[in-house]
This record gives sequence, structure tokens and C-alpha cells, in this order.
Amino acid sequence: MHLLSASSVRALLIAALLRQVSGLETFIGQYGETLEIPCKNGAMKAEDILITKWKYDKGEGLSGDLLVKRKDQNFLITATDEYKGRVSMAANSSLLLTEARLTDQRTFTCMVVAGADIAEYPVNVVIYKAPAGLEISENVQELEIGKLTKLGKCVAKDANPAANITWLKNNTPLVADGKGISIKASVVVDPDTGLSSTSSILEYSAKKEDTDAEFTCSTQHTVGAELVSSPVTLTITYSTENIVLKVIAQDPLIEGDNVTLKCVADGNPAPTAFNFHLKEELVKVENADTYTITNVSRDTTGEYKCSLVDNPTIEDSEDITVNYLDINLSPSGNIVKSAGEAMDLTLQIYSSGEYKVSWTKDNVKLDKEPKFTKLTYAQSGVYECEVTNGALSLKASLELAVQGAPVIKQLSKRRSEDGKHKILICEVEGSPKPAVSWSINGTSHDESPFLNGKIIHKITVMPAANLTVSCTASNEFGADSKTMNVSSLIEEVRMDKQDQSDENDQTKSPSKEAGRLVKRRTGLLRRRKNWRRKWRRTAKKLRCKETATILWECESENVELLHISLTSVFGGKKI
Repeated sequence: MHLLSASSVRALLIAALLRQVSGLETFIGQYGETLEIPCKNGAMKAEDILITKWKYDKGEGLSGDLLVKRKDQNFLITATDEYKGRVSMAANSSLLLTEARLTDQRTFTCMVVAGADIAEYPVNVVIYKAPAGLEISENVQELEIGKLTKLGKCVAKDANPAANITWLKNNTPLVADGKGISIKASVVVDPDTGLSSTSSILEYSAKKEDTDAEFTCSTQHTVGAELVSSPVTLTITYSTENIVLKVIAQDPLIEGDNVTLKCVADGNPAPTAFNFHLKEELVKVENADTYTITNVSRDTTGEYKCSLVDNPTIEDSEDITVNYLDINLSPSGNIVKSAGEAMDLTLQIYSSGEYKVSWTKDNVKLDKEPKFTKLTYAQSGVYECEVTNGALSLKASLELAVQGAPVIKQLSKRRSEDGKHKILICEVEGSPKPAVSWSINGTSHDESPFLNGKIIHKITVMPAANLTVSCTASNEFGADSKTMNVSSLIEEVRMDKQDQSDENDQTKSPSKEAGRLVKRRTGLLRRRKNWRRKWRRTAKKLRCKETATILWECESENVELLHISLTSVFGGKKI
């Protein structure tokens, strides 16, 4: 123990009177780390400081020495308790305290002596520590809707001050409301370290929308970053309130397809058994939620239901429509009819909905359904009808062959382009294809394709005299023949030259031309009477009035042409 002299005591007392006492300062330190507690020596210059001393408040008005440093000497540790091996002094007179503990939360005082002045600078030390970790334990796996259940326990260990814990659902803080959310927190202090562990228990009443929700807990300490626990996802259980019947099938659903009925319930866990109401039949399925109807038919169309086995009042229904299309064309296939007959064509259609009908003949679209009141050769061909109902489509066809004896529709003649030949033309209708022959031979023969029961046969001739030529057409049903008069090319050339000469005379003397035409007309009229008697006798012999008519019309045509020529000469006056 060191004793001070009387003069020294006096000096200290005087100094005490002059002591400058500063305000109390707080220093925050981290648990387990080395603290550097500053010495606020005010305006004192370092070279004026004689003594620097650190002490601490032991409580109950007592203080304990830590260390002292005299000018131009090393510091001397004076501590004899827990601080003996933990304290030292920095060059700036700060107190260095290693391995900070909660027991270090007290007042440390720096005392400085400079000349006759003594100053004290007390510092209040506070030790903080962030939680060592944050985790959720004792969590349940399932929550039942509407029932307040302990969800889990969140613990923040070894903190100072004690941590405040917040519960979150999908990152949104939960607040206790005394009904669906209850949060109970408690703090336990470690007797050895003095550190606090906070526990928070969350009780929660789940809702349907909490399915797949993430629950976490977090804490924001005075020092350090925010801590967040790993998320917890729970299974939310609730009873079924609604079910939906789904129809899984091709669109459109047609006969022969399969259709699957699926019953979807909103309960969790989902029901494992359902009743399927199949029109007049009830089928129970277990450990499944589907039922498949195979090879459906039009009779499958109707209302179907599914319901819970343990609560049949919870049900749903759907209508199933099986689309179908049937057609019957009568007659169909290969049809042979005679020309002039009538044929009834009937198309019967059986459809589940609206339909459209289209017709083609030989792949050419028709404007309407064909009618056969009096069959002609031109109506021969392949007829096809197509009936459509949405995506359904069916076709039916018939191949119509109209047969009968051939008929010569027209017998005509004309000069060839070079003027040296005559082309005789025979147009025939009939089926099967008629064979065509002529009463004379030609230099060439030409036959058109046999189409719609019609054929055109041509021969090229060079008659040296006036001829009567016949065309004959025949098939297995009969024959037809017609004749016509064919004049000599030599005679026609002579007449053409005469006409040319007459035209030249006309340019010289219109009156002479008129006289010539009158004379010619008189001769033609005489010839007309003779021809008429001749062809009638011929027709009577041939028993063919039509042939005589054609030859008579041919002669009449010549007289008419002459009449037109005379009219033009006399300026339209009647002759």
C-alpha cells in the first residue's frame, strides 16, 4: 500500500476542487471482440499529461483499478480481478479490453492529471450481440381449415439484447388478432453468458388460399443484418365443397369414339371414390376419379353426373352429344335406263344436326339436285352427292347410263376450206355408241369423241355428179337413216362463174341484171315444182317423208336466195 505525503494530499484536494467533470458517454461494443474505449482528455496536450489512469465502477459506490501510466513510462496493470489479463492501453490512452462480455456493461473512467489539474472522463459501455441463428422447429405437416393449430416454433439464440421475432406468410408480416393468428413469445437468459434466447410460437387458422403458402420468421437486431429462417410449406386440409364433371373426348365426338368422364373435387386431400351416373346406370369407382365409355353410339347422347360417395348431394352434370350422319341414295351404283324414261332419285339423310348437300356430275358441281323426268342421252354420267355435318362428311354416287336406238339429229354438208371437196356431217344420238356408215366412200373420215350419248361423224367427198347420199347409225337397240342431195362440184363451179359474170354485168347495166334475175327466178320456180313432185314420189317409195322434206327445203332455199337478190336490185319493191 502506497502512502501519500501531507503536501501531496493537499495538492490532490486542491486539484479535486479544480476537477473538470465531463458528461457521461456511451460506448457500444460487440460481444467477444476487443473493445477500444476512448479517453476523452479534452484540450489537454499529450506533453502536459503527467498521469493517465483507468478504473471501473464495481457497483455500490466502489471502483476498481485497471491500469496507470506515468509520463515517459510504460503503463502498469493494477487490476487484480477478472480484468487482470484482459486490459491494456493504446497509444492514444484508449483502454483496450479483450473478449468483451456482458459483465463488461458498466462505467469505465479515464482519469488524467496534467500539472495541478485532474480530469475524469466516464464512459458507459454497452455490449451487443446478434442472434447466433434463426430456425423454425416443431412445425406441423398439415393445417386444417378453420382450426387454430400450432404451426411451429421460431428460436433466436444467444442475443443481447433479446431478439424480437416476426412471423411472415409469403413475406407479409403476421399480426396476432386473437382469432385466426396467435403469437406467443418468451425469453430465456443463459446463466453463464447472460445471453438471451427468444422463442416465438405461432398458432394459425388456415384458409384454402394458404395452399402452397410459405411461412418464415425473421428478426432485425440492433447490430447486424436481418435474419430470416428457411421457409416452411404446409399441407392445407379441407373437406370437399364442390365438384366438377369434365368430359374428355374428341371434338366432334362421333360414333365409335371413346369418352372419359373425370370428376374433380376441391377438397384436400381429394376424395378417393366417386359415383358416376351413366343415364340409367350408377357406377362406383374407387381409388380413381375417371370413368371411360368406349365405342359410343348415338344412343350414348344424354346427361351424365358424378357425385361424392359419402355425400351424394355434392354433384355435377354434363350433357354428352354423339354426332352421327347416315345417308341412303336410291338408286345407287350402276344404273341403266332407256331414253325417255323417268327415274325417281331419293336421298335419305339421318343427322344429329344441321347438314348441307352438294351434287356433282362427272366431277362438275351442279346448282341443284338432279331430276330425271324424261331421260336423255346427255344425262348419262357419274352423279355424286356429298352430305356434311360439321366435320362429318359422307358421299354416295350412281353411274347412270341412258340407252336407246340411235337417232340422226342432223344431216348437213359444206364445202372444204380449199373449195375442192365437200364435207358431209352426220350428228347422231344414241347409246351404246352407234356405228355410223355412209352410202358413199370418202377420201377421209373423222369422228368426234362419244360424249353424253352424242357423236358427230364426217366424211370428205369430191362428187363429179349430183348424188343422193344417206347416213346410217345403228347399235344393239336399233338403227336410223337419213338422206340428202349432194350436188356436183363441177355444176357448182359453173354456177359460181355464171354468178360472177352476172355481177360484172350488173355494174354495167342494172336493168339487164334485173331482167336476168327475173328470168332465172322463173326457171327456178319451174324447177321447184318439178323437184317437189320428184321428191314426193321418192319419199313415197322410201316411205320417208322427212327425207323429202329436207330435199324440198334445200330447193326452196335456192329460190329464197334468188328472191332476196331481186329485192335488192329493185330497191325493196315487191316482185
